Amino acid sequence: MNVFQAIIIAIVEGLTEFLPVSSTGHMIIVSALLGIGKDEFTKLFEVVIQLGAILAVVVFYWRKFLVFDKNRLNFYLKLAVAVVPALILGFLFSKKIDAMLESPLTVGITLLVGGIVLLFVDNWFKEPTILTEEKIDIFTALRIGFYQCLALIPGTSRSAASIIGGMQQKLSRSVSAEFSFFLAVPTMAAATGYKLLKGKELLTAHPENLKLLLIGNIVAFVVALGAIKFFIGAVKKYGFKMWGYYRIVVGIIIIAAILMGYQLEV
Repeated sequence: MNVFQAIIIAIVEGLTEFLPVSSTGHMIIVSALLGIGKDEFTKLFEVVIQLGAILAVVVFYWRKFLVFDKNRLNFYLKLAVAVVPALILGFLFSKKIDAMLESPLTVGITLLVGGIVLLFVDNWFKEPTILTEEKIDIFTALRIGFYQCLALIPGTSRSAASIIGGMQQKLSRSVSAEFSFFLAVPTMAAATGYKLLKGKELLTAHPENLKLLLIGNIVAFVVALGAIKFFIGAVKKYGFKMWGYYRIVVGIIIIAAILMGYQLEV
């Protein structure tokens, strides 16, 4: 991986992290198209640069995370509870997840299936009763956390899984999307820390890899700031159907390309 390739992947991450289209899935496909081999550093890079995008949430919602008031401890507790299922399952199945990160076919299938689901979610959950984050209780947050675990399968989309989980729990579209953003912070911080701990030799033995990670995180952070604002506005106005059509088209293209013999598998 060179600097140009790192920047391209980071742009893709920043644009897609908060959209219900799977940032990991898009990075896998873009890496394949750029001809980047699926070595251990590439796998680490695709996880760790998500931290840059996630930090954009802290900046965008800085009052929520950094201004202390009577509701803040409850807010942090809900995030801590909601992230537990993904931490446990991610740890138990880390090797299988790494194996799936090598498969564009898995991404294509999950993009397609998830896209079909997104065509209908706006009609399934029409009468939300939770219209602010403060109304989310601990058990609701935990249930959303279990939905987030579906995103351990590349191409599913952490954002889509947790947003749909939130809507199923009676959150409004915008509140569900925002809680998905909030939940991303501890989830990706934990995933990044674990990945860095496992792959520290890739950085100490190859200092150029650290430079690529820093560049990737900075680019993902800047791009994600704009993507968050765009997505919240789009969800309020249009719902999720447009993202469903996008996922279906991209999923079909990926599957068709693989079946026709194009070398997307890396």
